[in-house]
Amino acid sequence: MKFGGTSVGEADCIQRVADIIEPHHAAGDEVALVVSACSGVTDQIIAMADEVVKSKKQPPVGTFLQAMRTRHTRLLAEVAPDYVDEVTAVIEDRLGRLQNILAAVYTLKELTPRSRDYIISFGERLSAPIVSAALRQRGIPSVVLDGAEAGIITTANHGDARALPASESSIRSRVVPLLADSVPVIMGFMGATEQGVTTTLGRSGSDYSAAIIGAGIDADEIWIWTDVDGVMTSDPRLIKDARVLDDISYLEVMELSYFGAKVLHPRSVEPAMQKDIPIRVRNTFRPECPGTIILRKEHLEKRVVKAIALIEKVALVNINGAQMIGRPGVARMIFEALALREVNVMMISQGSSEANISVIIDESHLDAAMCALTPIVKQGTVREITYDRDVAAVAVVGAGMAGTPGTGGRIFSALGQAGINVMMISQGSSEVNVSFVVKGGDGKRALQVLHDEFRLSENSDD
Repeated sequence: MKFGGTSVGEADCIQRVADIIEPHHAAGDEVALVVSACSGVTDQIIAMADEVVKSKKQPPVGTFLQAMRTRHTRLLAEVAPDYVDEVTAVIEDRLGRLQNILAAVYTLKELTPRSRDYIISFGERLSAPIVSAALRQRGIPSVVLDGAEAGIITTANHGDARALPASESSIRSRVVPLLADSVPVIMGFMGATEQGVTTTLGRSGSDYSAAIIGAGIDADEIWIWTDVDGVMTSDPRLIKDARVLDDISYLEVMELSYFGAKVLHPRSVEPAMQKDIPIRVRNTFRPECPGTIILRKEHLEKRVVKAIALIEKVALVNINGAQMIGRPGVARMIFEALALREVNVMMISQGSSEANISVIIDESHLDAAMCALTPIVKQGTVREITYDRDVAAVAVVGAGMAGTPGTGGRIFSALGQAGINVMMISQGSSEVNVSFVVKGGDGKRALQVLHDEFRLSENSDD
């Protein structure tokens, strides 16, 4: 079970976590926990690290550390009064280490990726001992492990590390022996290289940690406890009648996650998918809700579309030129140039004439993309590169679309009847996802039009 930042952000939340674990422990279930930092803490640590490296005068590190101390010791006192002295000593030790590394960064005026990973791992280093103490307060034996101690071995790609295959046997040897007698509480978001250097796992890193641990211990299921009822047909902030899906396939949820649904990161699904372990997404604050189960095979139903996602704050880049026609290596040249600038390409579309390639990127990467591609224009390989910031991408996802004639027609007819112009279309060979680009102002309306067209708010099959 993984509990996110909001699930461990306050004393009553941590008590709720203990409420969830207690009956499982009493029933004899073997449970491993992965926990995030308390809500907001990692962002505060990142902000302080950035301020320290840039500041010309002494930054307010002492005030920051005192705020961290106050928050975490308060939580500890409320959830585990019998363990205050023991766990406070742990918190003080970790805050002391954080102070030392921040002082070194200030002195050297350098924040390396390696140092940054170590610094931002402290959110979990502070929260995990408190959650473990809360379990012990209930009479549930518990031990605390950081990601490395749990056996997560990663690449040295600081800030976005990936688990290595060696993690599986390492986790099995370290975590499985603990399960019979205790509930291990494992710090999410982090691992270590083979040399023992701390790394972090990037966006939704705690979810990824949970999937890695679940695969390593051959879990029956991986439960992701969060602050929503499950995977939904669309963003409920945008679509008021969006509903929770009972089930969804690995492939479908990966497509949805990639296109903006924030319940799970695509990488979080892969370890479970390789071991065929079901993932459940459930709400810590409404544990009575069954949530959504994610499985290898999608539930066979008449509804061809499962969910629709919207990505805003993207940019459309068009690369044009007759010189591109029939010229081998042009696409390689374009995408190599973008990769060297670390520009992530979300969608690709190419005209059959080969004279145009369109890509969708994160809007924050646009300047880097233009710098990367401008030399290709100067070389004469392409004629021009244009861009448009005023766009939004929409992804229509559903395994039922594969082999179902007329789905594309329904999508684009509904948009046409609503007066929404489609600027670019992209579809993968899996046929699980049809993505397209519209003007920024039409994004939310396109989402609602298609949610209504495929009757996703209704419980009956379409």
